[in-house]
Amino acid sequence: MVGSNRRRTVGAGALVLTAALLMTGCGTPPWAVGSSDAPEVSASPSAPQSAAPQPVPNDLSSGSTERKIQAGSVAADVNYWSTLSMDRWTATALKPIQLSMVTTVTPNDGQQVYLQRASMIAVPGNATESFAPLTAQVDQSTVSPGYPVLDPYSYSQTFNVGEVPDGATFVTLQFTYEYLVQTTPTSSEYAKQTATDTLTVAIAGGAQ
Repeated sequence: MVGSNRRRTVGAGALVLTAALLMTGCGTPPWAVGSSDAPEVSASPSAPQSAAPQPVPNDLSSGSTERKIQAGSVAADVNYWSTLSMDRWTATALKPIQLSMVTTVTPNDGQQVYLQRASMIAVPGNATESFAPLTAQVDQSTVSPGYPVLDPYSYSQTFNVGEVPDGATFVTLQFTYEYLVQTTPTSSEYAKQTATDTLTVAIAGGAQ
């Protein structure tokens, strides 16, 4: 009888254990508590910020600029400025550029220096492209052999930059100066020397 009761007790315990296992199998495992079946969504990366536009260079930002240029034995001091304020250098405006020049020569044996020809070509552009150049402006000397420009004589001129394309943010001004230098103080023979210079001037309100 004792053995029979023990078997019944063991059997009952087995049934309880089996029921517990079945109930556990139907429930949520401990490691899944608090978890979600929805996939974790990672934060989308922020869109890259575009680089800030670079300021347009302007050689006349202070109102004027002075350059020293060399052409063989001739050294020229050239001042550039504009009577039109920089905020009015718009695409459609007529934009004057004025210059004043004086030269020295080395060695200076008393020979004269003459400016035979001065010219300017304006080339509009922006950060990604250059536009067609405007018509060249030329000052050809009306006296022979040219305008005397050896200190204390000087040369002054005004060129004009016309209308440029709407997309232009600056204009590059290319200057060419052609000099005749006497070979001796009393000679009627001359040596030709050529100097070039370049300015960049911003266009007010140009597309950035």
